[in-house]
Amino acid sequence: MSQSPSAGQPPAATGASYAERLDLPWWLWLAGLVAAALLAVEIWMGAAGVRAWLPFAVLLPLTAGGLWWLGRIRVGVVDSELRVDDARLPARFVADVVPLDAAGRREVLGVGADPLAFVVQRPWISGAVQVVLDDPADPTPFWVVSTRHPVELAEAVLAARDAESVSGPPPGGSA
Repeated sequence: MSQSPSAGQPPAATGASYAERLDLPWWLWLAGLVAAALLAVEIWMGAAGVRAWLPFAVLLPLTAGGLWWLGRIRVGVVDSELRVDDARLPARFVADVVPLDAAGRREVLGVGADPLAFVVQRPWISGAVQVVLDDPADPTPFWVVSTRHPVELAEAVLAARDAESVSGPPPGGSA
């Protein structure tokens, strides 16, 4: 049997220098499922028939699906690109990357936040990175991306940028 090239290999073997999923912590799963179960009990209220099982059969799977959907975002540095869900930023357009703690993230996204910034923020994750762009054709000044490991993500993006600047632009591309 042959496996796909990336099956069972660490991220570095597939060209990824950083990979993370912004999933929910266990306590949010517990709180969400308990809230759905309590709502189902309120709807049931001891009734017989369909009202006895339907709220549980509908609300618990819907809640589990919604919680999974909230934690589906993946962040990674792959093939000289910062990938955040389906958004891609080539490393050659990165001017600087600043790791942010909770206070730094609050300051960047606070009252004076730039409305043109690209933001993927998860409130249950305290860290983030601010990726300052150097692309005259793009009105987006920077990206702010939640991450549990801001220093490691910043280092990976900067390493990808530096590696791309040494190797030059991709073939067929214009710089």
